[in-house]
Amino acid sequence: MKTDPSNPSRREFLATTTKAGLTVGLLGTAFSDLLAQPHQQVVGTGFTQTPLPYAYTGLEPHIDARTMEIHYSKHAAAYASNLRDAAKEEGVDTTQPLEQVLGSISKYSAKMRNNGGGHYNHELFWSILGTASEAGPEGALLKSLKTSFGSYEAFVGQFETAAKTRFGSGWAWLLVDASGKLVVSSTPNQDNPLMDIAEVKGTPILGLDVWEHAYYLHYQNRRPDYVTAFWKVVNWKAVADRFAAATT
Repeated sequence: MKTDPSNPSRREFLATTTKAGLTVGLLGTAFSDLLAQPHQQVVGTGFTQTPLPYAYTGLEPHIDARTMEIHYSKHAAAYASNLRDAAKEEGVDTTQPLEQVLGSISKYSAKMRNNGGGHYNHELFWSILGTASEAGPEGALLKSLKTSFGSYEAFVGQFETAAKTRFGSGWAWLLVDASGKLVVSSTPNQDNPLMDIAEVKGTPILGLDVWEHAYYLHYQNRRPDYVTAFWKVVNWKAVADRFAAATT
């Protein structure tokens, strides 16, 4: 019987969770410092790919299985591999969260910036996606969206504009800024708001990949259709968890 490569075996699962537990144990004071800063990402990201929490088919029809397979196993895998190479070349301690490197990315090479950003962005992206649902944000997150943008609908409009008008390749973001306010921004290539070179800085809690490889097989040049479909597969519980962590 064939198995879906996006679903880890028991052995892979145990290895991954063991490694995650070890990483948390090694973070120590540095991770505590991150927790004390609302403008920093508090979900520690490692230097290896996390198994997808759903099958490649799990986001259909909004994101097709073939796109997911290529995106995860080729594009994102390459970023993770190249990041580890860069970390080795530049003497980066990979037991520390990747967020620490991104926060001072101007001190590192273009290889580290591109692949560190690429890996982090994709790890966040996979985590805030889920099976098709009509559910939307609620609770503290919804309240903050209304406070920051006037209404949920106004937020969606601003986010979609950021995603649709990002020239070339890049990302659209919902982030928590240093004051705890929700803000929409976009970044080129594989940059993100954690980077010290970002125009708008903060902790990303929702991100949308608008590189063509994320949607072209299914949507061709119709990026706006892909952006609109994105809301059908947002895992708002995961976004709310990131929001809570960033504002606690």
